Parts: sequence; C-alpha cells; structure tokens
Amino acid sequence: MLYLSLRRRPLLLSRLRAFGTYSVNSVILPQEPFVYGVSHFTPRTVPDHIVKPHYAGGPPTARDPGGLISLGSDAERRLRAAARLASDVREFAGTLVQAKVTTDEIDAAVHEYIIRHSAYPSPLLYSGFPRSCCTSVNNIISHGIPDDRPLEDGDIVNVDITVYLDGYHGDTSQTFLVGNVDDTGKELVEMTNRALQAGIDACAPGRPFSDIGKAIHDLIDPTSFSISPDFNGHGIGTEFHREPWIVHNLNNGAGRMMPGHCFTIEPAIIESKTPSCFMFPDGWTASTEDCSRSAQAEHMVLITEDGAEVLTR
Repeated sequence: MLYLSLRRRPLLLSRLRAFGTYSVNSVILPQEPFVYGVSHFTPRTVPDHIVKPHYAGGPPTARDPGGLISLGSDAERRLRAAARLASDVREFAGTLVQAKVTTDEIDAAVHEYIIRHSAYPSPLLYSGFPRSCCTSVNNIISHGIPDDRPLEDGDIVNVDITVYLDGYHGDTSQTFLVGNVDDTGKELVEMTNRALQAGIDACAPGRPFSDIGKAIHDLIDPTSFSISPDFNGHGIGTEFHREPWIVHNLNNGAGRMMPGHCFTIEPAIIESKTPSCFMFPDGWTASTEDCSRSAQAEHMVLITEDGAEVLTR
C-alpha cells in the first residue's frame, strides 16, 4: 500500500470508470495540503469510571487460555454481553446515517452511546487511532477516520463498531445506504452481506479456517466484483485482535476451528476486479486503487461443540 502523491491524484481521477451512477464527485480523497499521521486530531474523552483496555491506560490484558473461550463459563457470558452491545451500537449508528450528517457527528453520537452503557469504544487510541469508530465512505475500503464531510445522497458508508465491556471486546460492522443509492451500489452491499453469510455457513468445529475464504471466493469470483486481500478477520475476546487470522479469499492457511474459538468474519468486497488499495497520508484510511466503491460487513462467530453461533446478529 502506498501513500497518495500529489502527482498521482489527477491520474487516479482520470482513470476512474463509471460504476453505476457513482461519479468522480463522490470519490473520497485526502484533503490538501496533506497532513501526515493523526496528531492533528483531538481524541474524545472517556470518564474515569469506564474500564479501559490496556492500550488506553487500563490494566494489563488477561488472555483467554490458549486463545479459546471456555464454553459455559463467565468468560463466555461476558463475551456475549460485549457482542450484544456492539450489535446494539451498530444498529443505533445505522439510524444516524442520512444525507447532510457528517461522519464526525456519527462518531460523537456513537461515543456517547457506548459510554452511557458503561463500555469503552475500542478503536479509540488503538495503535493511535483518534476516533471511536471507523466510517468508510464509497471508495474507502476500511479504517476511514470520521471527519466533517457531510454524507451525500447516493453514498454508501460502512460503520465499524467495537466496544470493550467488562474485559471483553465486541466487534461488528455494516455498510449503510445513504438516500437513493444506484442499483450497482445496492447490489454491492447485498453481495457483501451474502459473502459474509457464505463465510459464516462454512464454520463448524473441525473445519479448516481456509474453508471460509473458499466459500467467499466461490460466491464472488463469477461476479464483476472482487475481494480485498488486504484486510482479514481475526480472533477476539480479551484482546481486540489475535489469532486465528481469517483470510477472505482462497488460501492454504493452516488450522482448524475448535470449540471456543471466537473470531470475526469481515469481507470487504470491491466494485471492480481491481482489489488493490492505497493508503492515505493519515496512515489509516485505505482506498481502492481505481477509486471504485467498497462495502464491508462483519460479525463475530463463536464455535460451539456442535456448530457455530453468530454473536452480533
């Protein structure tokens, strides 16, 4: 992934093809003059009574033994509670998505919602991330930083939510439609959710993790869309990100699902057959190389003794 250069910007715009009624005016590019890093952002404050993860000044993380959740235990109860709250926050965020609302306003409301429920917004200060959720608009694949650009009629926006509650993280996302989205944009979002479900359907104790990527590949490959190879799912629990790493395209990764594994499946589907990306100067925001749109959807999956359960429906 490369930083966008001033000389490269007009080249990208000149090569942008027509994807539905999506046009050059809807492409998200970094503001000029470029500012590198995120030190110019002021993170939102969190009350002292909220328990914080270790990277935000909280106590050291107590790891789940072997990276597995003990089924039927208090750990599972706490994990499920974090997942339920994340799901509630995601649905709340969806009610805020409308034209003329800025993603910074969505982030502020999400932040307050999470705090009111005695949880911490996990993205905040994670490896220096300056906001409480990720908002990825149109051509942004992942890790978009909420800003003061108003959403426009016809946009699509992924809102990625993670909460830290009672020592456990809950993580989920969805791509929402803003007003009147063209048919191609709607199809992209629908296909992304179908890809997520295909990955979920490939989960069961004893199955290889690589079956998830194969299932998503088999769905997407015959279409005009593609799968981003740059962003994976991940194990989750007391740690925000950990093994197993979930690859969403064809792969020969080792490992099999075992009861107690909890992980995210979060395919990012690209509107074109060019899945490569470039990084904004902020070091977080990733855009498609050809500026076509991307959509993403994410759930947490817990492997049980006899199947797999989605915790963030």
